Amino acid sequence: MSIEDKLKQLEEKKSKTKNLDPQAAEKQHQKGKLTARERIDLLIDPGTFEEFDPFVKTRSTYFGLDKKIIPADGVVTGIGLIDGRRVALYSQDFTSLGGSLGEMHALKIVKMQELAMKLGIPFVAMNDSGGARIQEGVDSLRGYGEIFLRNVRASGVIPQISLQLGPTAGGAVYSPALMDFIIMTEQATMYITGPNVVEAVTGEKVTHEQLGGGVVHNEKSGVAHFLAKNDEDAINIAKTLLSYLPDNYLQDPPKIATPDSPNRETPLLLEIVPDEPNLSFDVKEVINEVVDENTFFEVHEDFARNAVVGFARINGRTVGIVANQPAYLAGVLDINSSDKIARFVRFCDAFNIPLVTFVDTPGYMPGTAQEHGGVIRHGAKILYAYSEATVPKITIVMRKAYGGAYIAMCSRHLGADAVFAFPQAEIAVMGAEGAANIIFAKEIETAENKEEVRKKKIEEYREQFSNPYLAAERGYIDDVINPKDTRKIISYMLDFLRSKHEDSVPKKHGNIPL
Repeated sequence: MSIEDKLKQLEEKKSKTKNLDPQAAEKQHQKGKLTARERIDLLIDPGTFEEFDPFVKTRSTYFGLDKKIIPADGVVTGIGLIDGRRVALYSQDFTSLGGSLGEMHALKIVKMQELAMKLGIPFVAMNDSGGARIQEGVDSLRGYGEIFLRNVRASGVIPQISLQLGPTAGGAVYSPALMDFIIMTEQATMYITGPNVVEAVTGEKVTHEQLGGGVVHNEKSGVAHFLAKNDEDAINIAKTLLSYLPDNYLQDPPKIATPDSPNRETPLLLEIVPDEPNLSFDVKEVINEVVDENTFFEVHEDFARNAVVGFARINGRTVGIVANQPAYLAGVLDINSSDKIARFVRFCDAFNIPLVTFVDTPGYMPGTAQEHGGVIRHGAKILYAYSEATVPKITIVMRKAYGGAYIAMCSRHLGADAVFAFPQAEIAVMGAEGAANIIFAKEIETAENKEEVRKKKIEEYREQFSNPYLAAERGYIDDVINPKDTRKIISYMLDFLRSKHEDSVPKKHGNIPL
């Protein structure tokens, strides 16, 4: 056989590894989805994708699998560049046996995971699969286990991003759950057991979307971090997300040139943040005023909206933003917001992203639902995450910082490097109304004009304790600042804290209150 014949044979074999069935592709498009290779073409810089293992196929002979043609065994894997930066990836092909995961399908993914860890580059998963390949039995289950193991080994080493672009069910949901960020489209679903099983076991009738759609997992469960309209939107979100992140835990995030001056004043904060502690405001307006223009990229936007987390840039450098949201539940901390904050703080700490925390919270949510749901355990996650974090930590107390929530929101007592407060900040065990009712209960009860005495005692307490100066006298607050200087001070401190180094206590690992 001549070299020309061999090259022709190579092209024929390669074409068989690509599912070129126009009818299968059209079915994907009718569902509002792209094919596996179309997704890669959108994600990766043109001409930079190098496919791995296109000729791999199943070794199983059960149920006639050896007679079936399963292009690339249902998953396209490889390496490429996104905006010039290296990534390893896989894209499941739903048009090839439903993108089902068998032994070799899984080992292709594992090879990419291990390569990503060796090279110290991000790992991107594009999931669109009917789940385990039942025909391969326990070999499919073994494949999932191998993937999960690498997800855990890669955690905190390289960023791991999962795009849910179709169905994911059963054990398949746990690889995305072990990764750093999940982006779900409106066409995607994730659940342990499907609607039929749910109805058979519980009698509850529910649709795929109601059980595990993108809206459900973004708003209610918190499983997903971003909701995308379609595949293209999800891929654009992934690209934006990666632009804020380093390649691995040994690197700093990329610095982007910005025309925004680090010394720009923020006088609008004087209007945004009210003096009156009971008036609400949108903390996102504060964040957008302080960070580089148009750089705030919110994470978990629709989940636990009483807290706001996300990435931004200040003077071109990536920072992690954590804030209470007075516009929703008064910014109170509860079970879900505690989980949301703790997870985000731990990610930022793992990848050398400084933390800037904006505080305005009346405390932890009271009530039997929260107590019985474990708010103590969940709330402790924030304490653990901030205490454990060794990246630069800057805290701005805008208004209310009461009780345990004051401590939890990156106070100096949890290792904050710099803590500043606005003049209207209130740092106390509780609000003036509640404190006065307790401390002066007897005086109020015996007074002729109870309401007048109560108001007077509230004002007395507020004058003495509901301000930032007592905490500043103790050194718990480093300075009380004019809100218009907020950006300038944060920018200066971030630059000053660049060389921060903090060794952890030698140990195998801590035991976060999960």
